[in-house]
Amino acid sequence: MSGLARRLVAEFVGSALLVAVVVGSGIAAEQLSPGNTGLQLLENSTATVFGLGVLILVFGPVSGAHFNPVVSLADWWIGRRSGTGLGGGEVLAYIGAQVAGCSAGAVLANVMFEVGAFQVSTHDRVTDGHLVGEVVATAGLLAVIFALARTGRAAMSAAAVGAYIGAAYWFTSSTSFANPAVTVGRMFSDTFAGIAPGSVPAFVGAQVLGAVLGLGLIVWLYPGSAATADNVVVPHDNPEPEKLSRV
Repeated sequence: MSGLARRLVAEFVGSALLVAVVVGSGIAAEQLSPGNTGLQLLENSTATVFGLGVLILVFGPVSGAHFNPVVSLADWWIGRRSGTGLGGGEVLAYIGAQVAGCSAGAVLANVMFEVGAFQVSTHDRVTDGHLVGEVVATAGLLAVIFALARTGRAAMSAAAVGAYIGAAYWFTSSTSFANPAVTVGRMFSDTFAGIAPGSVPAFVGAQVLGAVLGLGLIVWLYPGSAATADNVVVPHDNPEPEKLSRV
């Protein structure tokens, strides 16, 4: 299997398992703690923190464990002139694998808990506060990831990214989706963790804005960040012969 194919499989499987963790723990929380929203969120966020950290450790050495289109786009953007990070064709392939994986992960969680494999969420989440929360959550996530890479601490990403997302579940009004692919995937589960299709475009727009702000902050704080784009989220196998053309 080629280097790029291995990385795409890692992104697909990792993204699928991430959403399976988020949606599956949300379903379990509903079943274990009916009517107690605070406890449900605690159960959901705890599972996500541990699950995300493990997935970064498992898949990071292969693909970087992006699992997130805005992370991949930022990696391409920041490294495009210096020849680091993802190439133009690679970033599109990564995003396709991430979106497909997240959608498959939601279906997997539905099947595991026997709630109906194919669902469409009716959980409308769009409010001004939720969108501001998504901007903040995504900006913070990008800042954490790229600051660690720039300062040579990318090996700490599993713990740091998991901790940030766990905290952001609680300090943001949106419970920190911070990921367009995860947002699309959660659309396919009409459960505690779901999001209605009508809410998805606004959430994705807020996430893109947050990514721009977060990356802009890092570029300003850490000049020369492009040199470490290959280390996002963690250093990984990225052999030059497998690179697609850069744009």
